[in-house]
Amino acid sequence: MCIHSCVGVVVGLATAVGLIICVLLGHFATKKVKHRRALMLKRKFFEQNRGQLLQQLVSQRADIAERMIIPLEELEKATNNFDKARELGGGGHGIVYKGILLDLHVVAIKKPNKVLQREIDEFINEVAILSQINHRNVVKLYGCCLETEVPMLVYEFISNGTLYDHLHIDGPRSLSWEHRLRIAIETAKSLAYLHSTALVPIIHRDVKSVNVLLDDTLTAKVADFGASRYISVEKSGLTTVVQGTIGYLDPMYFYTGRLTEKSDVYNYGVMLVELLTRKKPSSYLSSDGEGLVAHFVTLFEEGNLSDILDPQVTDEGGKEVGEAIALAIACIKLRGEDRPDMRQVELTLEGLRPIVEHSLADEAEIDSIVTNSPLAIDGRSNEGSSR
Repeated sequence: MCIHSCVGVVVGLATAVGLIICVLLGHFATKKVKHRRALMLKRKFFEQNRGQLLQQLVSQRADIAERMIIPLEELEKATNNFDKARELGGGGHGIVYKGILLDLHVVAIKKPNKVLQREIDEFINEVAILSQINHRNVVKLYGCCLETEVPMLVYEFISNGTLYDHLHIDGPRSLSWEHRLRIAIETAKSLAYLHSTALVPIIHRDVKSVNVLLDDTLTAKVADFGASRYISVEKSGLTTVVQGTIGYLDPMYFYTGRLTEKSDVYNYGVMLVELLTRKKPSSYLSSDGEGLVAHFVTLFEEGNLSDILDPQVTDEGGKEVGEAIALAIACIKLRGEDRPDMRQVELTLEGLRPIVEHSLADEAEIDSIVTNSPLAIDGRSNEGSSR
């Protein structure tokens, strides 16, 4: 009995051990297969997203950061596996996460919802170009991840929110006129740089207060320009799928699909109107049913801009407010060729040196300055830019 009993125990133990070993082997085999499949999928996405092309660009150009291609594993660690608590915001184009890279850089990681396969080459070109841009008023691009179905962009993290956040707060006062004018100048500088100084011209396509980030000193940092792809544009423009934001969108671009740098000028002009009025372009509606741009132009032509200007602007500003109004009107003209370019906008704003001690300009003085400005529209209706 004892012998049979011992044999049974031994057989039972051996069977149990064998089962455990089989389970462990099965687990490790499954894990290995999953790991191999994950690696193969990463490799597939890397090749699909033209990672080899970017590697060639990096190897050929010493001035492109060595770490321009960032592994998915590093971004997963940086964001605690894309934890919802790390989300900075999101929208129709994707979600932005806050993360910390291995080199301790705090970054914002943009995870787009979708990028068409035909756009991947342009995306890679954009990454290569933007990686070379070093402008104090443009958010720095650290790199990208190509190991997911949709490529991800990794930017420097800007801590103080957006111009929109600071401008549209509750209460009668927000950003001072001095800050608004400086931010307008810095944004103009960055766009002028992208249009005419960068190695290859870059058109933003979605200039708005939400895409102007502010750091701890309220220095403007333009973000989200060509975030999904780089567009090579000839001087005559490029016909493309219309992309932009309601309230800011260039009407000529909307109707023709023809994209030029003057579309950015229009967007910028709308943002300048937003700075002057503290009204939201995407949701504003006058009692007559006009949007912000249309109502602004109507009041300008009637000489009643004081009805819509932010009281804080008229209280704190001087003659430069009138010049800024004239510039905004010039930027939102219907025909792109009638608008100034961003370099002219930059130079005009730079010339508006705030007067430290000035008497408050009354409504009549501001209207006189605007009407006599060389940038002001003439007596003809500017219907297209207002509708």
